[in-house]
Amino acid sequence: MSTTTQNFKHVSYLWDDAIASKLEGKEVDLLIYRSNILGADLRITNYGGGNTSCKTYEADPLTNEKVEIMWVKGSGGDIGTLTKAGLAGLYVDKLRALKGIYRGLEFEDEMVGLFNHCIYDLKSKAPSIDTPLHAFLPFKHIDHLHPDAAIAIAASKDGEKITQDLWNGQIAWVPWQKPGFDLGLQLKQALDDNPGIRGIMLGGHGLFTWGDTAYECYINSLEVIETASGFLAQNYGKKRPVFGGEKVQSLAPDQRKSQAAKLAPVLRGLASSENLMVGTFTDAPEVLQFINSHDLGKLAPMGTSCPDHFLRTKISPLVMDIPADIDLSDPGSLKEKLEAAFQSYREMYADYYETHKHSNSPAMRDPNPVIIIWPGVGMFSYAKNKQTSRVASEFYINAINVMRGAEAVSEYVSLPLQEAFNIEYWLLEEAKLQRMPKEQPLSRKVALVTGSAGGIGLAIAEKFMQEGACVVISDIDDNRLKETSDFLLKKYGRDSFLAVKLDVTDGQSLEAALETTCLQFGGVDIIVNNAGISISKSFEDHTVQDWDRLNDILVMGQYHVSKAGVKTMKLQGHGGDIVNIASKNGLVAGAKNVAYGTAKAAQLHMSRLMAAELAEDKIKVNVVNPDAVIENSNIWEGGWGENRAKAYGIDVKDLPQFYANRTLLKESVKTSDIANAAFVFVSGQLGKTTGNMLNVDGGLAAAFPR
Repeated sequence: MSTTTQNFKHVSYLWDDAIASKLEGKEVDLLIYRSNILGADLRITNYGGGNTSCKTYEADPLTNEKVEIMWVKGSGGDIGTLTKAGLAGLYVDKLRALKGIYRGLEFEDEMVGLFNHCIYDLKSKAPSIDTPLHAFLPFKHIDHLHPDAAIAIAASKDGEKITQDLWNGQIAWVPWQKPGFDLGLQLKQALDDNPGIRGIMLGGHGLFTWGDTAYECYINSLEVIETASGFLAQNYGKKRPVFGGEKVQSLAPDQRKSQAAKLAPVLRGLASSENLMVGTFTDAPEVLQFINSHDLGKLAPMGTSCPDHFLRTKISPLVMDIPADIDLSDPGSLKEKLEAAFQSYREMYADYYETHKHSNSPAMRDPNPVIIIWPGVGMFSYAKNKQTSRVASEFYINAINVMRGAEAVSEYVSLPLQEAFNIEYWLLEEAKLQRMPKEQPLSRKVALVTGSAGGIGLAIAEKFMQEGACVVISDIDDNRLKETSDFLLKKYGRDSFLAVKLDVTDGQSLEAALETTCLQFGGVDIIVNNAGISISKSFEDHTVQDWDRLNDILVMGQYHVSKAGVKTMKLQGHGGDIVNIASKNGLVAGAKNVAYGTAKAAQLHMSRLMAAELAEDKIKVNVVNPDAVIENSNIWEGGWGENRAKAYGIDVKDLPQFYANRTLLKESVKTSDIANAAFVFVSGQLGKTTGNMLNVDGGLAAAFPR
């Protein structure tokens, strides 16, 4: 490990000589390794931001002659998770030859289509607009990054002079220009005019650095960012308090989260006036410093500077004018005031669009804010899924860092609105959006599934995640919940689910689970009541405690969870779904089953009554009736299996086949069968179905509804 690790205080040195030595001589693999460790530090570059490249000599498949090939991150990728499949491999000589047919700035966009004629590796990712920025520079390894510290200088009034002085002329300056072919030519000109430089600062945009090897490039990037970061650190609070000092005092952490959780569903509903959105909340220290400051009113309306920032966050946030400690015992009472604020934002955005649009601009997109600021509490972001809203939040934190740094050393300068519009509604950006895959049936939806650390509940949770939903898995068993959470994290990633402990008989547990859900996702759209137990005894052997326990978990649990979910759904104002997992035992009378069967019958009729009452709020309530689902189920523990076997006069080991044989289809019922049934109710395919029930039992004539 290099001694250079000791020199960095503001960035993470992650280069591992042991890993790199195994990649020696494999320049593309070293490019991917360098990219991944750069992308692992959000101070170095934001998600999806920037791009990296290397140049190698490869055999031309047509001539077998050695030719220079550039490998560069393709369109829409992320360097932190970059793989070979995310690279574009192109002939360097063909890319540079495009200079001869380039017709000027007015024809920038036509050059992108020509990049495809320069492709060497036929498995390439689509080349990005930044391809020529790498092609015209002669260096073997190049990093184009968006470090907050560098952009702070690039987005400051005196950025060019600071760059010259801070690096003693070793970093050149190229004024702001939309990325494209011409900007690539300008980078080459800057290098020709300043031979021997180690990098180039792009005004309002980011940083280019390079090296002859992957390691030299990596160190060069880190050293330049470290210098910028150190310079900013020396100047914070030097001229005046950061952001002008505190204007609003933050609530205590628990109060902030409580207030945010109560208002999140209201905000989600308003932000979803055109398309349903998923939320993220943060009260990170850097967020609170900005949103509580005197300068918030000046800086927030100015908008962001780096194109990557406002593409994710919109040009500016909505700042709410409500006290942090306002009484939210009835959050819905704020709807009218907040609707007015949202409408003002929508009108501002529409005016921005109409004022700056071109004759061929794409149609105006959703005019609702992405970033919503509540001084004293925190920041919300709303986007099409959890990953997008989380990244939008991270990007606005990047923007906050940029504004803080620029104001410390100079004055913050945002992009002119016309330039911002030209990026946001760029036809190439629109084409990228159009290429995105079709959204899944449950995309934008948030589902809470009780008793979902295993068995039927887990199958439902997984099915919903596979269909695009954000899912809250919940269970009373800590160990089982932890094991399931670890399993789901590896399989689906952190943005697909949230794990919370939930005892459906405990009001405080339920309140905490809903609060966490609203903070994590902004609200809830689907409730699946699956938590349950089973007790099989003869009529005489049942105790009052048995009846109470079954009633508390199955009947009252369904009631309390549904009631909490309905409250949130009504605040959002976009309807919702409740699916109750009951049982064929709610329809069919059987021996040694009186308390369980009665509770299941109560669940069934409660569902009908709920459907009748909640329809006016477009909340649908439906039931799935499973039978004999033995797979991964806790229901067979505690003597249930033995008692059912005794009731039927068979051995426990013969129960699965017994259950299959008594069905019309002669099939065993799997957890996936129940998950598919639950999905059908919430998928949109049965959008006009409520108060219904679906038997998934292999076919039991005794359970046919009459």
